[in-house]
Amino acid sequence: MSLFDRLWSRLRRPPARKSASPGQLTLLQPFARFTPRHYAALAREGYQVNPVGHGAVRLIAEAAASVPWLLYQDTEELKDHPLLKLLSRPNPLQGGAVFLESLYGQLLVAGNAYLEAATMPDGPRELHLLRPDRVTVVAGTDGWPEAYDYAVGGQVTRYIRDAEGFCPILHLKLFHPLDDHYGLSPLEAAAAAVDIHNQGAVWTKALLDNAARPSGALIYQGPDAAPNLSEEQYDRLKNELDGQYQGAMNAGRPLLLEGGLSWTEMSHSPQDMDFINARHVAAREIALAFGVPPMLLGIPGDNTYANYREANLALWRQTVIPLLVKTADALSAWLSPRYGGDVTLGFDLDAVPALSAEREALWARVNAASFLSDEEKRAAIGYGPRS
Repeated sequence: MSLFDRLWSRLRRPPARKSASPGQLTLLQPFARFTPRHYAALAREGYQVNPVGHGAVRLIAEAAASVPWLLYQDTEELKDHPLLKLLSRPNPLQGGAVFLESLYGQLLVAGNAYLEAATMPDGPRELHLLRPDRVTVVAGTDGWPEAYDYAVGGQVTRYIRDAEGFCPILHLKLFHPLDDHYGLSPLEAAAAAVDIHNQGAVWTKALLDNAARPSGALIYQGPDAAPNLSEEQYDRLKNELDGQYQGAMNAGRPLLLEGGLSWTEMSHSPQDMDFINARHVAAREIALAFGVPPMLLGIPGDNTYANYREANLALWRQTVIPLLVKTADALSAWLSPRYGGDVTLGFDLDAVPALSAEREALWARVNAASFLSDEEKRAAIGYGPRS
């Protein structure tokens, strides 16, 4: 039998079970259970329940949504344009910052984000977000997306390209090496770490409910005629333990035992108690998946950056700005044809306080370059010629 056949036969073998006689325990082989890799489970376990995932998504989404948009026609910056007005007020229910925060949040949680453009003959009038788990990519015979189905309330709406080739749906996605149509969420890459971190919180809560220590064993040693507790005695004893000896308010309360009952302490090994360090490792792995320095999320044991300012600068340079570049390019390619095809979106990094020290250092270096003219210095730091 080959190695693969032997391994496969072991995997197909039922869980190991010890024979049990009356009064003995039955031991089943344990298996780890992980969060399913779909949007609802990732959103619930990785964002709603997990504080590290929640903090990482909020930190990135709010930072990216705070950066003002710029619009250029060739090299000229446009101050007043319908596209800028559309992005500042995408729809009657959302302002620009709230809309973009939701967009980035969906992209980070699901790996996908879908924008719908409500258009009129003179151009787009409103932008709306579609929940990622309700959208399905419809692939054509060539394998490329040719339509998008949006299912809600038992009804399916199909979005296709119009006669001019414009698709009312913009699909933003993160890179996925094994999927041609959908993106890979950072939460999916960190799903195992999210489960470890969440279960560590459940474990800690259970310990607090039991006086922050593992429980012991009540052993009944009755007369020979009554070797076991009656069902009524067992239920009464269990209810008394649950009601009077569990919870933070009952910590350290002495246990009152009746005749025939004795208490035996049980304890965990140091390896069992190492779940605190395991939670910290899991938290760092979640932050790593999102590209957020652990220091910014208050995770202990991380000394990668000398101070908070360096960590914040790394967040912007390595995570937030690449996300802004991706979004600006996608929005420009999608909406520019509706406005003549000669406008390009950018973003104003001069308005970001976290980059002020870096910007001042650049200005100082350029200003000290005596071999450059004033116009060359302006061009070096991203400004156009004086009007």
